[in-house]
Amino acid sequence: MPRMPDVLLLLCLAGAVDALYKQWIPDTNYENKTNWDKKDVPCGSDVAVFSAERKVSVFVESAHAVHEMRLPVNGEFILNPGAGFYVVSGQDPGCGAGVTTKFKDSESLEWFDPALWQAASSMADLQSGNVLFSVHEESVPCRYDDVVFKDGASFRVDTSSTQTNIPVRSVSVLGKVFHKKSEFSQYLGSRSGRLQFHGSSAVAVGELGCDDLSGCICGNTANHQQICSTVTCATVSCKKPLLPEGHCCNICGAIVTINYATNFNLQTYRDRIHNLFLTLPKYKSIHLGMSKVLKSQKLMGIVPFGTSPVIQVVILDGEDGEQAESLARDIIRDSRSHGSYIGVVKAEFQASSGSDRPGVPAGVVTGAVFGVLALIALISVLVFLVHKEVVRMPALPSLASLRSFKRRSDAGNLGGTPDLGYDNPMFDNPSMLPDIVDLYGTKNINTITLTSTGVHFVNPAYDENETDFNA
Repeated sequence: MPRMPDVLLLLCLAGAVDALYKQWIPDTNYENKTNWDKKDVPCGSDVAVFSAERKVSVFVESAHAVHEMRLPVNGEFILNPGAGFYVVSGQDPGCGAGVTTKFKDSESLEWFDPALWQAASSMADLQSGNVLFSVHEESVPCRYDDVVFKDGASFRVDTSSTQTNIPVRSVSVLGKVFHKKSEFSQYLGSRSGRLQFHGSSAVAVGELGCDDLSGCICGNTANHQQICSTVTCATVSCKKPLLPEGHCCNICGAIVTINYATNFNLQTYRDRIHNLFLTLPKYKSIHLGMSKVLKSQKLMGIVPFGTSPVIQVVILDGEDGEQAESLARDIIRDSRSHGSYIGVVKAEFQASSGSDRPGVPAGVVTGAVFGVLALIALISVLVFLVHKEVVRMPALPSLASLRSFKRRSDAGNLGGTPDLGYDNPMFDNPSMLPDIVDLYGTKNINTITLTSTGVHFVNPAYDENETDFNA
């Protein structure tokens, strides 16, 4: 039986199957040269200027000499132990001629800008720079992710979106991790919280970790347009550019789509692909992103009719794109050889070279689809015109006509009613016979018989007792 600490560790890991750490890249640190318009930190002869109308939270790591400092109306300095400012009278010998340098504006830095985040599977990977590639939607924190703002740094981020809340698993600010909604809401209401987070939406912690071993869908689809509005797409020159699910730009490379079974484990599969292929020298330039997405299902590859969850593997090659397709083929071969063991039911790929689908030409498929759609449209128009009485349908035979046709058809059958040739009103309707007793006699009216072999009647001029041939 496992020890209690082992059980707790297992539960913690199971609750964070597909959780990643997403770290905010920009900061508002005083020592960061990129935060100043002169690309350098002010020195003792300089004038440091913070815009009066801008709100800012600045982290100061050490002590700094300045000649003059102009502060904002609403802002703060977060001082590391031993940090601060002092004034140098006259010119600072180590600074040179004094200049005026301005702290850059950070109001435009948006939460939903994928370029401002980096992802890793652990905090150790974040610190070592071992970051992951993701499609644009998943580069921004997903609802199961842990959000990290660097320890020893401050920031300002605009959280505006079409949603009221931005759900995440946890948020770490200045080394303090917030897991509970109440605690983080209290921090957001503090002076530092209001300066660091601004916008119409509130970041909300407390989401449960992903408990599905096959992975969880990110949940940023509702913000797709806002995410893509911050992205500038580069021009691609490959034969068949690809657009992965959740991405904003066409890519040159390959996409592997995997249908999985109940025994599929996303993290285990990630490790498998890394250990089998990404460690090979020929794949050193590969960027690979793997996640569960909702893929649109299309009739004959064109007409959408729903979505289904699949595992999407996006492969980019920093060189000429050939290695991306080679890796995709390796993944397909591996899935065919070990699919039942690793939980892969089916795997297929698309390549930007256009060599992945040698089957039916796209023009033929397109023509067939449009042919079916044209037929459906024609039938719809015809039904509409008939309904509006613009077009009249030919009259159908009546029920009586059909029965008459059936009787005539049956007459030709063996044993049926014989063909009488033509209608004789005298015989068809006995009541129309002349009432001449002397000629026919009453008793002879009923001597006309109709049998299966023909019409028989008695000749009144013939007496069967009178014959020249008497035996």
